[in-house]
Amino acid sequence: MTEASQPHAPTAPSALRIASDTGAQRIARVYAEALLGVALKHNAVDEVGEELDVLVNQVVPSNPVIRTFFQGGVVGRKRRAETLRVALEGRASELLLNFLLVLNDHERLELLRLISLVYTDLVEQRANKVRVLVRTAVPLPDDQRQRLIDQLRQITKKEPVLHASVDPDLLGGLVVQVGDWRYDASVRHEIDFIRNQLIESSSHEIQAGRDRFSSDS
Repeated sequence: MTEASQPHAPTAPSALRIASDTGAQRIARVYAEALLGVALKHNAVDEVGEELDVLVNQVVPSNPVIRTFFQGGVVGRKRRAETLRVALEGRASELLLNFLLVLNDHERLELLRLISLVYTDLVEQRANKVRVLVRTAVPLPDDQRQRLIDQLRQITKKEPVLHASVDPDLLGGLVVQVGDWRYDASVRHEIDFIRNQLIESSSHEIQAGRDRFSSDS
């Protein structure tokens, strides 16, 4: 890696980057820590994490009605609780179902995605892992992926967990995000940087011309 963008060291991963509402972030962390505590007591940390992931990333986005249900406000708490029991009893763990019922009682179901992200962060931190978001213009080859993991392992002193995605708009290169730290070595970033430099240079030249014209006058 070069000093192309931000050379300061990466911070610990945090789902706080996902939401702009600091109040929601704080509340989500409280619930996520409570869920993790219960999961640890029942030796079900991974099971709960997998269930949360499926619910948030597969079940909820699959249907507009389900998305609306978890956003709350459409039906009352009692009706939502009944719906959760009918839909999830026997299909989800009792631990997760009880957690969702608690969220419903406190009108916090809309925070489920953020809670899931914080929960994952907490689990990874306990295992000395760090989540790394990587965007590339084309799929990352295995050899480059391994080199990136090795570099990040040295930098963070943790075991990187890569979450790679493809973004053709980058044109080339890659963007790496670890917590609040962001490294942008994409072609799109370089093009934008050069364009801004040219605009700034042109502005200076125009202003200098105006100053000379005013002076001559």
